This record gives sequence, C-alpha cells and structure tokens, in this order.
Amino acid sequence: MKKFLLAAASLVLGTASVQAADLAAHYTKAPMMAPVYNWTGFYVGGNVGGQWGSSDLSTSTVFSPTGYFATSSVSAVNTVGAQGANSSSVTGGFTAGYNWQVNHAVLGLEGDINYFGFKGSASGSAVYPCCAPTGFTVSSSVSADWLATIRGRIGFLAAPSWLLYASGGAAIAEVRGNFNFTDTFAAATESAAIRDTRLGWTAGVGTEYAFGGGWSLKAEYLYVDLGRASATSTNLTTAGLGAFPSSVYTHSVDLKSNIVRVGVNYKFGGPVVARY
Repeated sequence: MKKFLLAAASLVLGTASVQAADLAAHYTKAPMMAPVYNWTGFYVGGNVGGQWGSSDLSTSTVFSPTGYFATSSVSAVNTVGAQGANSSSVTGGFTAGYNWQVNHAVLGLEGDINYFGFKGSASGSAVYPCCAPTGFTVSSSVSADWLATIRGRIGFLAAPSWLLYASGGAAIAEVRGNFNFTDTFAAATESAAIRDTRLGWTAGVGTEYAFGGGWSLKAEYLYVDLGRASATSTNLTTAGLGAFPSSVYTHSVDLKSNIVRVGVNYKFGGPVVARY
C-alpha cells in the first residue's frame, strides 16, 4: 500500500512539474512603441506644376466734338477693343511655412514665390463705318512673370501621416499690359502701358503625405484672381492732322489663373509621439 501511494505521489508531482515548465516557457512580449508623425513645425520645400488662365483686355475711347472720331467710329473701336487672351505655362518655385497639429486637425501658415509665366495677346481690326475702306487695328497683350502667395491652411488627418487641407489667402504679382491703336485714315497711332503690382486672392485644396525623416509629398490646386488694373491715355496723334488729346482712351487688364502643382517639403524638428 505504501508503495502504491509513493508511486501515485511521484506521478502527480512529475505531471505538475511538466505543466509548470510549460507555463514558464510561454510568455508574451510587450508591444513595440510605434512612432507617430507629428505635423507641428517649420518646413521648407519646392514645387513644380502648370497654370492655365485668361485675361480680359479692354481698349475704349469716348466721343468729343473736338476729338478725332465720328460717333459711329467710337462704338466700332470699343467693340473691337473688347478682347481676351488665354495663357498656359509651366510654373515652379519655393515654399516655406509652419504647421500646428491639434489632435487630428492641422492649422498652418504658408508662403511661396514662383515663376508664373503668364503671357497672352490679342488683336482685332475693322472698317470705319463712316469712312470705308479705311479702318483701324487694336492690339493688346498681358504678362506676369512671377506670383507669390501668403495663405492660411486648415486640414484634418485622414491617417497620422496623411493630411487633407483647404487653403486661402493673398496672391501678389506684377501684371503688365500693353495696348496699341493704329488706323489707315490719317495714320493715327495711340499706345499705353500698364505695370501694376496687383494684390488679389487665391483659394484651393490639397493633400500631403509624410513618408519619414521630416519629408513629405504634396499635391494641390489653387485658383488665383488678381483683379483689374486700368490706365488712360491722351496721346492720339496723326500724320497730317496733329494730336487729339480730347480723344481719351481707357485701357484695362485683368488676370485669372488655375494652378495645379506637386511639391516636396522638409520639416525641421517637431515632436514625434510614441504609441503602442
């Protein structure tokens, strides 16, 4: 009987030892800490893309009893002088800004300066209603070499490293317009130039993806409206009839553009939050 009890006890103790050994061999590591990108910080970058836009160019004059034009000629000049020009070009430049991340929202202020390359021209001719077959030609052109913007950004995180945002603010560019009038009645000529640093507005949307080490890629669309600039001239002269300063001309130019571009940014510093 004693031998039986000793054998049973040995079997129980052996089984318990094996189970204890199995339990000691199985354990689970604590999960690794994964870094989460934080958008707060100052950044710089570059961008490249394209713009396509349009401009309304206007040349008009008024009737004056001491002026050059007959009443019917004034309306004819004004009709031909209502012109439009289109432009498309490659753009590119530099960006700098600062972001503040608040939970899943990102607020920011961004500025950029870019080569704009906006250029367009138009020309039209007609016969004087009063004096056929003599007629006139109105030519005009517009250009803007550079564009700068200062914009606020507001966005939300679709994922910790993926930002969707809207942007809007001020747009600045030097807009140049050139206008010329000539005719075959008395070899009349008139010209004017506009050179104005315009303050307009811009708005758009974009997306940005951070891929590590402070680097991020972005794509965005902006609409730009630089408003209208105008000038007057009184320099109409003819070959044999002299000058007609009472024939006042008014010239104007506006500029609107759509911009699509991609870019890369580098963020300096800023916290990286760990999560499990």
